[in-house]
Amino acid sequence: MQSDQSPYLALVELANRAKAQAAGLPGRQEVKPYWSGIGFSLLGHRFVAPMDEVVELLEVPPHTFIPGVQPWVRGVANVRGRLLPLFDLAMFFGGNLTSNRQRRRVLVVEHEKVYAGLIVDELHGMQHLAVEFARRAPGDLLEPFAPMISGQFVLQQDRWLVFDMLALINDFQFMDAAAH
Repeated sequence: MQSDQSPYLALVELANRAKAQAAGLPGRQEVKPYWSGIGFSLLGHRFVAPMDEVVELLEVPPHTFIPGVQPWVRGVANVRGRLLPLFDLAMFFGGNLTSNRQRRRVLVVEHEKVYAGLIVDELHGMQHLAVEFARRAPGDLLEPFAPMISGQFVLQQDRWLVFDMLALINDFQFMDAAAH
């Protein structure tokens, strides 16, 4: 830069040198939308529950048996001073939990006046699934939990069934936990 140059020309020259040294902008990338849910296993299937339908994840807490209830009601646990009814989700659907006790987890759901802990075989944590792999609920699903399935994600060999927790807690049979 020369001393007899005007300040404007000095700025133009400085800007041109900066542009020559600047890195290019990153290439345009297509942003794919994702759906997030809590992954879990039950009865040999993989499920995801919408994030906003599960309020907490727990190890199976110590609990007290309640007489006069359906066999799938495991009991009630004290979780931070609040009574949490525990339900064996596999037994509710007519099956049995298959994992060892250390792998079992509780999905806590809370909606309006319902506060319940659902015991499942295994937890797979948060799942972020590309919306492009979303499909309608399979029409040929004959499993007892079929009414609770609102969709699925199909990725190569894996199928994640979308489990509608609100459909479960609105199910009359689920809410009728007293033994008959």
